[in-house]
Amino acid sequence: MKLIVGLGNPGRDYAGTRHNVGFEVIQELAKRTGIAVAKRTMRSVIGDGRIGAERVLLARPMTYMNLSGEAVSAIARMYKIEPADVWVVLDDTALPVGKLRLRLKGSAGGHNGLESIRNHLGTSDFPRLRIGVGGARPGEQVGHVLGRFRKEELPLIEDAVSLAADAIEYAVAEGFERAMNRFNVGEPANSDEPAKPDV
Repeated sequence: MKLIVGLGNPGRDYAGTRHNVGFEVIQELAKRTGIAVAKRTMRSVIGDGRIGAERVLLARPMTYMNLSGEAVSAIARMYKIEPADVWVVLDDTALPVGKLRLRLKGSAGGHNGLESIRNHLGTSDFPRLRIGVGGARPGEQVGHVLGRFRKEELPLIEDAVSLAADAIEYAVAEGFERAMNRFNVGEPANSDEPAKPDV
């Protein structure tokens, strides 16, 4: 079983913000697969179903971003899912708007949600799919990630959400490493995590 987690903040005020692209990917996967992500449990909203032949859990933590690890670790313990099968989808300010980067493991890169998951799972060895939301000016990181996309950015992020869902479906069917080779466009699959921090 795979636990596929999209990070974000709950509530209408945060819908459509840069920090919530992980939620949007879960919604796209739910729409494609017919998995109802509606069960409220373990401080998350989850759905249980299949992508192809593989059983998956789709999850949106309801803890707010900085406490994401509390929800993710609770689900992983309940369903006895190893960290290598916990796949995290999140925003990344170190990447241009719409660019994807898949990694099997690595640092949190300054992302508070990812850091929380690392702390609660006790390891950084879990796959993650980062979606670029563009960089912020110095001192404006929080306002940037909690803000919404500009009109000209919307087509890029809509395409990225769709492509991220493609990448997850492909990774479930063919393996995460093969997905890295296919969807990490323009860079080696084993290159390092981004050096610039995000929030």
